[in-house]
Amino acid sequence: MAHSIAVIGGDGIGSEVLAEALKVVDATGVQLETKYFELGAEHYLATGEVLDDSTLAELRGFDAILLGAVGPAIGSTEIPPGTLERGLLLKLRFSLDLYINRRPFRSPDTNPSYVGKYVDMVVIRENTEGAYGGEGGFLRKGTPYEVATQGSINTRFGVERTIRYAFSLAMSRPRRHLTLVHKTNVLTFSGDLWQRTFDEVAAEFPEVAVAYNHVDAACIYMVEAPERYDVIVTDNLFGDIITDLAGAVSGGIGLAASGNLNPERTSPSLFEPVHGAAHDIVGTGKANPSAAIRSAAMMLDFLGEGDAAQKIFKALESFPEAGLKTNEIGNYYAERI
Repeated sequence: MAHSIAVIGGDGIGSEVLAEALKVVDATGVQLETKYFELGAEHYLATGEVLDDSTLAELRGFDAILLGAVGPAIGSTEIPPGTLERGLLLKLRFSLDLYINRRPFRSPDTNPSYVGKYVDMVVIRENTEGAYGGEGGFLRKGTPYEVATQGSINTRFGVERTIRYAFSLAMSRPRRHLTLVHKTNVLTFSGDLWQRTFDEVAAEFPEVAVAYNHVDAACIYMVEAPERYDVIVTDNLFGDIITDLAGAVSGGIGLAASGNLNPERTSPSLFEPVHGAAHDIVGTGKANPSAAIRSAAMMLDFLGEGDAAQKIFKALESFPEAGLKTNEIGNYYAERI
């Protein structure tokens, strides 16, 4: 039975890397029924729309969504900041209740990482609250007396379901270790809620070893001693920041994949590489499709196609052994599996 997949190539290299990812999926024998949606910067500039309600309603009917990249070229002033981020990416996350952002980081065995140490961690980021919840505004904007506020929304419901997911994931991994990353010494309200919830849920998972790091300390440890991490759970803003660092130390952002998940499957989950649109290399053949391929494999695993997903993951980890350059590995994956 084929899985119905909404494909959003988006902007820049998005369509290029998704094309390679879909070739790899096809090589596994898994059947997909795909429909392409023109959403992103180019769509907005052509139509004045970001994501209308009818398109959102249609997207709800798919088994999953595969997204390439969204964003205008660096330096472009045609689209106000936040238009696409809030109107497309966050709208999808919030409307579809994609409350788990799951980002795995694993360095190839033959190339430990940029910091010379083996990396094998997963960051679980709360994906629908925090500083991205939209609380805030301006007072006397454009005057010398301007005030800008930007709040962070943290609910017990949102925090607990994220922490529970992270504990369940940690239980399924060999090390069974989970680290909470926050800033409880300064953010004494939201941090307190996260820490208390973490401690209470931890009592239900005695087999999981736990730790806590302030986010600034975590940035140090991620570079100096990434091997200390197995699963990390954190809030929306901190997760956004430390996952880019994790991508860098584990082999490069071109390898970084993600899943925006609705674990209850009441709506389609969304899978995407996190490297951005990279307009400067469009059409050059230099775009690394690894993150898009890994994201597609995560999608297959989520859809119950575990065997096919493992074939792709194995191929992803084996390419350095062949001494291949990143702009050559797309076809290599398709041939290997």
